[in-house]
Amino acid sequence: MTRRLSPVLVLFVATAVALAADDKNADPQPSKGETITFSFEKSKVFPGTSRGVTVYVPSQYDGKTPACVYVSQDGLPGYVGLAFEKLIAEKAMPVTIAIGVTPGVVKAANPDALPRFNRSYEYDGLGGDYVKFLVTELLPEVETKATQSGRKVVLSPSGVDRAIGGASSGAICAFTAAWERPDEFSRVFSTIGTYVGLRGGDVYPTLIRKFEPRPIRVYLQDGSKDLNIYGGDWWMANQTMQRALTFAGYEVKHSWNDGGHNGGLAAEVFPEAMKFLWEGHPKPVKAGQGSQQLKEILIPGEDWKLVGEGYKFTEGPATNAKGDVFFNDVGSSKTFKVVDGKAVEWLADSKRGDGQRFGPDGKLYTNASGVSKVLAWDADGKSTEFATGFKGNDLVVLNNGAVYATDPFEVPNNSKVYYVSPKGEAKVVDTGLKFANGITVSPDQTLLYVADSRTHWVYSYQIAADGSLAYKQKYYHLHVHDKDDDSGADGLRADRDGRLWVATKSGLQVCDQAGRVNCIIPTPNGKVSNLTFGGPDMDTVYATCGDRVFSRKMKAKGANAFEPPFKPAPPRL
Repeated sequence: MTRRLSPVLVLFVATAVALAADDKNADPQPSKGETITFSFEKSKVFPGTSRGVTVYVPSQYDGKTPACVYVSQDGLPGYVGLAFEKLIAEKAMPVTIAIGVTPGVVKAANPDALPRFNRSYEYDGLGGDYVKFLVTELLPEVETKATQSGRKVVLSPSGVDRAIGGASSGAICAFTAAWERPDEFSRVFSTIGTYVGLRGGDVYPTLIRKFEPRPIRVYLQDGSKDLNIYGGDWWMANQTMQRALTFAGYEVKHSWNDGGHNGGLAAEVFPEAMKFLWEGHPKPVKAGQGSQQLKEILIPGEDWKLVGEGYKFTEGPATNAKGDVFFNDVGSSKTFKVVDGKAVEWLADSKRGDGQRFGPDGKLYTNASGVSKVLAWDADGKSTEFATGFKGNDLVVLNNGAVYATDPFEVPNNSKVYYVSPKGEAKVVDTGLKFANGITVSPDQTLLYVADSRTHWVYSYQIAADGSLAYKQKYYHLHVHDKDDDSGADGLRADRDGRLWVATKSGLQVCDQAGRVNCIIPTPNGKVSNLTFGGPDMDTVYATCGDRVFSRKMKAKGANAFEPPFKPAPPRL
């Protein structure tokens, strides 16, 4: 029986054949360097896979000084070594070892079975698995090799000294590696890149515009006769990538022609691309300033600062009227205060304090999960019971003394939102969220916002005079990282301009009043559970990030719910 190949497999096979055919037309002149080839079959990131690896060691490499790195997907085109010899000799690029690697294949279980082809999975998929494979498995394996002349391969560990490239799916793979780990790869060569909807790559132009820019330099090549199929339009997608990178302030250069989905122009522009990518080396690639929305909240040159580390799990950052910041280490049941930029212990036993806020009376109201109560702590560290009857997760205290709290624990996938009167009387005002988590109010304190961690939504409600809620909507639409099933939306804060800041698995997602994510600001360790605005001017974000707490000064200033409500400027619709 004749079997038809799937359209996806046809596409990938055709691409590989086209690239190979173009490679045969490369300059046949022999290069002066040495080539090492081997198979790699011991990956833990992609278990069961085997792949071929080709290492080109240029003649200028001395076998001692760590070399710069260029990683090529789908193997190593013949023109790479020739170009490297010439460019290195001209001092147009540093001494660089090229590593070509083919996509993984899981061998067939028997003669009547097909192998599993990992190319689309590894290349088109977003997330950090592939760059993890390169950094933790492949590059260390390459460094165990030596040339026939006895030169040991020694590679630079710095992302400043590393470039990565590829064609088609290999191109988006290269970009993803740098996007996920710019500290490992900061220079990208992309030809006929697959920035389309095969495995989510079509979202990149949007993410590039919203994320705080990363120190990546990119060279793009494509042609007007590139593919236009079920997954998208390659030619338009590459132009959209170029426009997004330019918009966000990235260092980007492009070369367009009327070519199709093949490597015809790649060999021609490769030397020019390498000159551009390595220009100014060893100076690091600079990150752009991003969109106007990012410029309105970020201060150039201001980065994250470490406040404390070594905690079990940090949560509940809260700010008092003076701008002093407190937070909980839930795992150790301790509360800390930030003094002169560093954390000092304030409570030796917080009763497993979790989410917390200061009230208009100056007390710290805490969801004490260890005793299933809301406790009010005074300035001397003495507590009184404010509310009981539920195990709260997070809470917000309004200027009128009322409290709203989330309880996702009592009934799985059917969370409760509680209203607690200023007298401590609690009642359920909403149910149905999968995992109600972070909670806050708008600056005018007429709208309540609740994060549902197990979705990509933050809900909005209008607050009635009696504390009940009306007009519930899935209002804020959050981004979800490709590796995650949900946004992990946690802590919420509003700033004085009415923006909503949401702690998510992707970082701090900053939304406008219309419910749209404008900006995404990652944290240094890739984690964040909650945030608060602190400092005398309420212009420093303090973020609880797993075992660490970070701070960063901003242009934006926080709106404290314990202060009198005020009407912010209307959103730009």
